[in-house]
Amino acid sequence: MFRAGLIWLSERPRLFGLVRRNGFARRMATRFVAGETLDAGVGVVRDLNRAGLSASLDLLGESVRDPAEAGAARDVYLRLLDRLHERGLDANVSVKLTQMGLDVDEALCLENMRAIVGRAGAHGSFVRIDMEQSEYVERTLRLFTERLHPEFGNVVGVVLQSALRRTERDVEDMIALGARVRLCKGAYKEPADVAFPKKRDVDACYVASMERLLERGNYPGLATHDARIIAHARAFARRKDVPPARFEFQMLHGVRRDLQHALVGDGYRVRVYVPFGDHWYPYLMRRLAERPANVAFIAGNLLREWWRGMRGERGRGKGEG
Repeated sequence: MFRAGLIWLSERPRLFGLVRRNGFARRMATRFVAGETLDAGVGVVRDLNRAGLSASLDLLGESVRDPAEAGAARDVYLRLLDRLHERGLDANVSVKLTQMGLDVDEALCLENMRAIVGRAGAHGSFVRIDMEQSEYVERTLRLFTERLHPEFGNVVGVVLQSALRRTERDVEDMIALGARVRLCKGAYKEPADVAFPKKRDVDACYVASMERLLERGNYPGLATHDARIIAHARAFARRKDVPPARFEFQMLHGVRRDLQHALVGDGYRVRVYVPFGDHWYPYLMRRLAERPANVAFIAGNLLREWWRGMRGERGRGKGEG
């Protein structure tokens, strides 16, 4: 119920204007979002690279209905790819097709994606197509497999979500295509006929899909913060003689930073997903819904901040007396 409530809030765009002006909410967002500007995102990537971590930058925003807005988002990605290349940073980009105009016109979306993937290819970089709600999976995979991958090859890859019942079949299709896949669990509330309602089934699908990708996939990105699954991946890779250079772990900015650095210290590749932009409200709600520990972490920090402030007020009051 708690998770469903947070996901419901993430889908209420009318609340965003109110939330964005709230200092409390903005402080919460800084845990998971690099900032609202391109420069803020690039700055976080620079710091991650210094710590031995790669990054994937994502301009927040989805469900665009205006062609001009889709074009503006495309242009931010083009500037971002140029900036990353100019500064020699180890980072690629992640893009949502609805942000590129998929709900406006598929031809417009394809034109925008071609511009981004073409620029990435010119810079020797890479573009990951983020997966959205289940209603977009078929359209996303069709556009990827029939148009973008044949034209650009492995300059572009996709995301699959283990929460969806179809995913093990999609994993096999992507392996046959030789496509690069990021495997995650999924952050959307979906109907039971298309998604597993129980966590244990989502995890089981993740592990089965992960094993197939480690054995036969093309440099899979294993996107999880689940220490048990990460340990399983490491043990499986050792058992099957899959070297660390053939895959990478992926985690969210601000989540399990201790685990990120520990994996790097053990010789594994780790890429951090770094969102930026002013549409951070839906993203924040989904991150909180994924892990109750996120709520506890933020609440604890804010409580400590409030307590320090109260002690400071009392101290000033005593001094004035």
